[in-house]
Amino acid sequence: MHTTKQITNNIYYVGVNDRTKHLFESLWEIPAGVSYNSYLIVDEKVALVDTVDACYSDLFLSKIEGILGEKPIDYLIINHMEPDHSASIATIKRKYPSIQIVGNAKTFGMLDGFFNIKDNLYEIKEADTLTLGKTVLRFYLTPMVHWVETMMTFDETNKVLFSGDAFGCFGALDGGVLDSQINVDKFWPEMERYYSNIVGKYGCPVQRALAKLSNLDIQTICSTHGPVWQKYLQKTISIYNDLSLYQGKKGVVVMYGSMYGNTEQMAEVIADTLVANGIENVVMHNVSKSTPSYIIADIFRYQGLIIGSPTYSNELFPLVESMLSKIKNRDIKNRYFAYFGSFSWAGVANKKLAAFAEQVGFEVVYEGGVEQKFALKHDKYVECVKLAESMAQRLNNSPL
Repeated sequence: MHTTKQITNNIYYVGVNDRTKHLFESLWEIPAGVSYNSYLIVDEKVALVDTVDACYSDLFLSKIEGILGEKPIDYLIINHMEPDHSASIATIKRKYPSIQIVGNAKTFGMLDGFFNIKDNLYEIKEADTLTLGKTVLRFYLTPMVHWVETMMTFDETNKVLFSGDAFGCFGALDGGVLDSQINVDKFWPEMERYYSNIVGKYGCPVQRALAKLSNLDIQTICSTHGPVWQKYLQKTISIYNDLSLYQGKKGVVVMYGSMYGNTEQMAEVIADTLVANGIENVVMHNVSKSTPSYIIADIFRYQGLIIGSPTYSNELFPLVESMLSKIKNRDIKNRYFAYFGSFSWAGVANKKLAAFAEQVGFEVVYEGGVEQKFALKHDKYVECVKLAESMAQRLNNSPL
């Protein structure tokens, strides 16, 4: 038996919670779990919007049957083909063999590739409609938010947007689904972390999608992860808008690697000086302890980024180098940057950090960085202070 969760009028929640996985996409930590959201629209015709991870197919089916009984599903709408949402498609098709699968041309290429499904396809194009009875659905293509086939479905009758992964967040749903029923405080940082790590590279496509949706009278957002947004709908849209514009808040992430504490000493001096110069938001991440998804989320949050690394076998400290790859992959823009490093006999870390800044197009606020040999000496201490003062001055004068 399952509790029936009604979103609005004839729309029901049939999603599931994953509280067992440690890593989302085998990469990103999810200590509070994640939800895979799916929705039933029950009218003269019945439509199922997206499915769930294959691990939960049986539970998913039982939830659907608890609402429909023996009534068939007429349409399966696929907004996104990523396997955490599409993996139960084959199960649904076996249970409802006459179901029509609704998607765009790129959806169907993936449907064939993943599941060898080629029949009963209902292809839609931009702004096409599908009528279920009283309910009229209109479809909007939103490619690269965050896969090439992604689209959104707008229920014009109930003013509900089924948004796929957009406006989603990490975190399982603890009892309630509607944002008006639960304390959503824990979801805001998880929304930023989800966006930063999953959608982060695709700011321009997100902006195009937001522009396309801007004239719709959206009263409810049903994402594929996290709560259903009604009460906090505008805040949710605002967060995605700001993140997709790379509009970081005034603050600095000091990210560093340190084997024996010498590079860390430099990081501490820099952080102390930033605060002394009026920067309240200073977040320090030791890459040997902090995990990547939290570091990336903070880099999206704040305008300033300072990276420190020792030279390691004539290269960057490996965990710093790994983080640089992840930062580049997200194509983050509009960041102020500085760097520092240490070495014992041959220093190359600063050269590589300078090259990184040029590759990603960050504005360097202290040319040449600070590089110390062996332990921190007074002259390098003074340079660390100057580096931090330069960053603070740039942030304090920033128009953002």
